[in-house]
Parts: sequence; structure tokens; C-alpha cells
Amino acid sequence: MGKTYIAKDANRRLREYILTTGQDLELVETEGIVGKAISNHPDVFLCKMGISDDAPVFYAIDANLGPEYPDDSKYNAACTGKYFIHNFEITDPALLQAAKDMGMIMIDVAQGYTKCNVAIIDENSIITSDRGIAEACEEYPELEVLLIEPGFIRLDGFDTGFIGGASGKVLNEFIFNGNLAKHPDFARIVEFVENHGLTPKWFPEYQLTDIGSIL
Repeated sequence: MGKTYIAKDANRRLREYILTTGQDLELVETEGIVGKAISNHPDVFLCKMGISDDAPVFYAIDANLGPEYPDDSKYNAACTGKYFIHNFEITDPALLQAAKDMGMIMIDVAQGYTKCNVAIIDENSIITSDRGIAEACEEYPELEVLLIEPGFIRLDGFDTGFIGGASGKVLNEFIFNGNLAKHPDFARIVEFVENHGLTPKWFPEYQLTDIGSIL
């Protein structure tokens, strides 16, 4: 069985649920490297190069990161396995070269917090609230993009969190960290996930919250 990465301070309900799937659960915990609000976010410290259980994972070297943007977003690329989406002026050079060596289709965007803003459904399907990311990805006809309304996601220390940071694929489910039903695009999101062969899962007990992705 594969490994799932989530923030150390993720809701206990989410942690317990992932353990029921049989996944090896690793909690990410750091301090003093990036800003406090994202200090335990997996998508800041590692980049999974695809959505399969055996996709390689590239880890950030602490010395390569910093407390402020853009130094805290060098590994925050959205990688579907087929497409590598990030602001290439920010991407750690070793990670960028690895994506090229793996033969991925490279999509350069303005947003440095790309994975935060992108929920990867499968290698050809994503959800985002970032119009710039959506427009860049729509240049590739095989890459299907669901553009949703921004906001409605909690991230302590910020005005809002993002759909990518509040979700992730685990086996044949796509899990949302909190009450997805409160999002105004709830029905569209559920339909999009189901149309791509996955079962959506969410937790009505607490607010939809950005925890740096479920990787």
C-alpha cells in the first residue's frame, strides 16, 4: 500500500479516516523554515511527481526554502504525472530538471503557490479557483479544467485557503478536508470528481480547511 502525507495538525477525523484505508500515513512537521501558517504543509516541503502510489517524491532541502514568498514556494508545483504546472522562475532548478527528464508537459504559470491552488483529480483533470492557472492549462485540449469560485476555505493566518491545499486523492477516493457541501460549487465539484471515476469524500463535522494538500 502507498504512503499519504498530511500536515501534523490536520483534523483528527481526517487522520483516522486515512488510516482506515490502509495507507501508511506520514505527518509533516517543521518549525522556523517557512511562515507559521504553512509550516506543516506537505506541498511546501515535497512534490509528488504524479498521482499514482509509486510516483516519485522530491523533498525540499531546508536551505533552499525561506520564510517569505517566493522562497517558500519552490516545491509547490502541481504535477499530474503528465503535466508539470508551476511558475518556472520560482521552481527549484533540480525539481524543474527532473520534470523535464521525466518527459512531462511543462506549463508555466504566474502563480507560485500552484499546488495550493490545484486539486489534481487525474493526470488530465484538475480543479482550481485561479483564473490564470485555468487559462494557461486550457491551452492544452486534453487537460480538463474545472474553474470554481475562490474562497470558502479556511487557512489560519490568511484571508482564504485553496481547493488544492484542502484535498487529495487516496486510492479510488478524492478526499476533501472538511465540509465541501458549504462550498457554492459543491454540486459541480462532486459531479466533476465522479465523472472521472472517483468517489468524493468530505467531513461535515468541520469547516473545509487548507492543510497543504493530501499527498
